[in-house]
Amino acid sequence: MSDTYTGAGDGATAEDGAGDEPGAIPMGRVPRVLQVLPALGAGGVERTAVDVAAGLAAAGVETFVASEGGRLVHDLERVGAKHITLPLATKNPFRMRGNARRLREVIAQHGIELVHARSRAPAWSARSAARAAGLPFVTTYAGTYNENFPGKRRYNGIMAAGDIVIANSHFIADHVRERYPQAAERLVTIPRGIDIDLFDPARVSQERVIAIAKAWRLPDGPRVILMPGRLSRWKGQIFLMEALAELGRRDVVCYVVGDDQGRRKYLKELEETIKRLDLGAIVRIVGHCRDMAAAYMLADVVVAPSLEPEAFGRIPVEAQAMGKPVVATDHGGFRETLIPGETGLLVPPGDATALAAAIGEALSLDAATRQALAPHARAHVAATWTVAHMVADTLNVYRHLMVGR
Repeated sequence: MSDTYTGAGDGATAEDGAGDEPGAIPMGRVPRVLQVLPALGAGGVERTAVDVAAGLAAAGVETFVASEGGRLVHDLERVGAKHITLPLATKNPFRMRGNARRLREVIAQHGIELVHARSRAPAWSARSAARAAGLPFVTTYAGTYNENFPGKRRYNGIMAAGDIVIANSHFIADHVRERYPQAAERLVTIPRGIDIDLFDPARVSQERVIAIAKAWRLPDGPRVILMPGRLSRWKGQIFLMEALAELGRRDVVCYVVGDDQGRRKYLKELEETIKRLDLGAIVRIVGHCRDMAAAYMLADVVVAPSLEPEAFGRIPVEAQAMGKPVVATDHGGFRETLIPGETGLLVPPGDATALAAAIGEALSLDAATRQALAPHARAHVAATWTVAHMVADTLNVYRHLMVGR
C-alpha cells in the first residue's frame, strides 16, 4: 500500500499498486480504535476482531472491543486489548438507541479516535456515536446478508455506509457494488487471514495430535474425513451425510467439528439423518475444538460443503496451510482461496454425487502426491491469506483516515 492509499474505488485490495511489504506505513498514524460487534463467540468475524486488536496492541496502541462477551474475550485480553461489555446483540430499536448513547460515553471516556463496526445491529448504534463525536467510521462487510423482508436491504446498508467499507473477499466486494453502487468509491478489499504460524504442521507436536485422537476416540486404520464449522444447515453437514451415503465406504471415519450455538433442533435433525442413512458407525459429532491445528493433522481430506456462498470461508485456507487436500463447494469465497486440481477440488453446491466422487478422489491420493501438495498449498496461503497481511492493510486504512485530522 502506497503513501497515497489507492485501495478505494474499485474493490481492489489495499495493497494494489503499491509494491510494499505487508505492514508498510502510509501517511498518518494508528488511531485509538473501538471495534464494535454483537458478541465474541468463535466465528470468523469475532476472530478477525481479535486479530486486528492484537495488531493494534503490537503497534503500541491502546485498543478496545465492545460486545456482549463470549468465548474469545480471554483471547482478546491476552493480546493486551480491553473488552467493554455492552448489550450490542440487540435488534430492538429503543435498545439500539440506548447503545448509541453508551458508545458515546465509551468514546469520551477512553479517547477513541476511530470506530470500526463489524455487524449490522451494533453498526447503527456505532455510526450514530461516531458521527456525534466527529470520528471516522469504518465498516467490514463480511456476508451477503439476506433480504427476506421489506426494508432489509436498507437495514443491511449500514455496512456499506462507512467512510471506508472493507470487503473481506472479492466476492463480497462485487456483492457490495451490485447492492450499493454508491459505496464503490469507498470500497476496499482486504481478504481475511489466518495465523500462518498457528496453522503450521511443523509446529504441531505429536503429543497434541495424540490428545485429539484420544479425545475423539479415533480408531486405528480408517481414513479421516474432517468437516469443521459451526452446526448450521447452510454449512452443509446434512449435505455431507448424503454424500457419505453415496460414497458407501466403511473404511473411513468422518468428524463433524463445531458448536451448535444453541441450534438444538438442527443438531437433532443431523443426528436423525445419520441414523436414517446408517452412518452411525463412521460419523462422529465432536463439538467445539480448541486445537484445530492438531485436528487438521489427523485428516486425510477436509470438506467445506456450504450450501450458500461463504463470504470468505476460513476452513479451506486453514486446511491448505496445514498441507491437507480440500473438497469445497464451487461458489463464494472458496473460488478465490482454492486452486482447483492443485490444492483441492470444487463441486457444485447441493450435488451429493459430485461431492462423494470428489471425496473419494481426495482419499485416493498416494503418499507422493500428498507430499508434493502440502508445500504448494501452504505457499499459496502464505502469499495472501495471512493475519499479517490482513492486519497490516487494516491498520493502513486506519492511518489513511487519520490523515489531516
